[in-house]
Amino acid sequence: MTTKQRAYLKSLAMTMDPIFQIGKSSITPGLTQAIAEALESRELVKISVLQNCTDDPGELAQMIAERTQSQVVQVIGKKIVLYKEGKEEKKKIILPSASHADKRDVGKGKDR
Repeated sequence: MTTKQRAYLKSLAMTMDPIFQIGKSSITPGLTQAIAEALESRELVKISVLQNCTDDPGELAQMIAERTQSQVVQVIGKKIVLYKEGKEEKKKIILPSASHADKRDVGKGKDR
């Protein structure tokens, strides 16, 4: 995932409310399954880590990402944002292209 793509996903996540909460019992198999299903249908999910959870949100994010085959977009405080690209026919989020062409260099070829 490029920096531009990550920034785009962060901007989408800003307006989202968390749809899952991780509490005292931390990550359970049921929670992992529910997050995986939400990623399949939504592609981008926000998770809130409650005060009574003693685990580090960054470590939780990595663990969930591994178990759901998703990517960590960001971890800010006790909020986690995960992204999993949807299947081609069900894709809801179109990421900016990953091209490295700089717009300032367009039209500055050898023929000038």
